[in-house]
Formats: sequence, C-alpha cells, structure tokens
Amino acid sequence: MSKNPKLWAIIAVLIAIVSVQLGATLSKHVFPLVGSEGTTALRQFFATVSLLIVFQPWRSGPERRHWPVLALYGAILGVMNLIFYASIARIPLGIAVALEFSGPLTVAILGSRKWSDFIWVACAVAGLLILLPWGNGNAALDPLGVVYALIAGVLWGLYIIVGQKVGDRVHGGKAVALGMAFSTIFTVPIGVAFAGAALWSPVIMLYGVGIGILASAIPYALEMIALKAMPAKTFGLMMSLEPAVAALLGLVILHELLMPLQWLAVALVIIASAGSSLTAKRGSNDATA
Repeated sequence: MSKNPKLWAIIAVLIAIVSVQLGATLSKHVFPLVGSEGTTALRQFFATVSLLIVFQPWRSGPERRHWPVLALYGAILGVMNLIFYASIARIPLGIAVALEFSGPLTVAILGSRKWSDFIWVACAVAGLLILLPWGNGNAALDPLGVVYALIAGVLWGLYIIVGQKVGDRVHGGKAVALGMAFSTIFTVPIGVAFAGAALWSPVIMLYGVGIGILASAIPYALEMIALKAMPAKTFGLMMSLEPAVAALLGLVILHELLMPLQWLAVALVIIASAGSSLTAKRGSNDATA
C-alpha cells in the first residue's frame, strides 16, 4: 500500500461506499421480518461488537470529561439510523440517500463564504423539490418516507458537527467504537420492543451480522484508512457518489425503478455535493453515517 497510498485510499473509499449501500439493500430484505426498528438494532449491535474488537477503546480510553459528548454523538448516530431505516422502508433507497444528503450539504455550504456556493445550493434545492411528493401519480413518494429522510439529513448534519468535536478529543477509531456502543443503548431496546422474540432467530441474527459488518464496520474502518492518505476535500468529492451507488444497487438488487425526473434529482444532489466539496475551505472535515 505504501507504493501508491492515494490509489489505495480511493479504492478504500469506493469499497466503503458500495459496502454501506449493500448493507442497506440487505436491510430492506429483513424489514418484513423484524421491521426497520429491529433491523436498526441488529445493525448497531453487531457493528458495535465488530468495532470494539478492532479498536479496543478500553485501552487508553477517553478521559471522563469527554464521556458526555461521546454519549451525545452516539445518541445522534442511533436515532439517525433509526429514522433513516424507517425512511428506506417506505421510499426507494437511492432517493432516501439523496434526500439525506441535504444534511451534510447544508453543513458544508454554511461553512463557506464563496459566491459559487449559490450554484450548489440551487442544484440541491432543485433536486429536493423534484423529489418532494407533490402529486399522486406513479412517481409520487410516500410523504412520511420523505419526511423521515429529511429528518435523517438534519441528524446527519448534527452528527458531523458533534463528530468534529469528538474527533478533537478522542482518537477516531476509539470515538467511532464508543459512539456506536452508546447508540445501542437507544436502538436495541426499541428494536426489541418492536420485533420481540423474532429478533433472536438464528437466521435473523445471521442477517444482523452481515448488515452490521457491511453497513457500519467495513465502511468506518476503510474511511479512516482513506482519510489518512487523501485530503478531506477529495474524500468529500468521492462520497458524493453515494446517492448514485444507492440508486443503482436499489435498481439491480431491489428492483426499485426510478422515473427519469427522479434520476435527474439524484444527479442534481450529486452535483451539489461534489461542487460543495470542490469549493470547500481547506482543512474542513467531513463525516459519514
């Protein structure tokens, strides 16, 4: 990897993007069995176990004064995933991811003072307006699913802001592992309450292992490796591909057909995200969910 660290970093980000969306497509197969709440609980629990094993945060762990912000970080992460999974249970994956991108886009654009950012704002707003459920035709989306995706976007924006504060206090890997552990305090009881005994089925637990590793453990680990070898701006630019990957995997695996206008909306969100990453201030950070 040392011969060309930038190339390996790019490959790592691409694998992370595909992995998290594969985890989401796998999750949608589990929704009919344990609901989005139970599926979220499985994801958070098994992701926590994986990350705790990898990063071992109990070794030289954070100081006691940092625990409150870690708890807040974990709470936001847990609620964000609960809301996002409730969204993709109702609307296509690619559209939900595009709508959720409104959160980090807002954070990125508010952190800049360049006039060119109005172009990216216009692209994002146009994309979001196209995706809103205006009518009752075949292309109309479930309004509640759209609302959930937008709420998840707000939470993603908060996750980025709080995550930057956590990153200043705790090593990245340990912060993610501990934040994920705190998130299980919120998600697992809710999942158990909604899914009941079905959650403990061996088949469901096996699904949970796959979802936790694909949707959280692999992406978080690879993204941290990549960020050591590439600028945050490049990382943000590559993450702009996520709505497109989600839409394509939704089409191929879940057979979620998008209308031409919906593809245009996803493209506008990608352009807005890529543009804001290119014009972001040097040294700005990004974070993913």
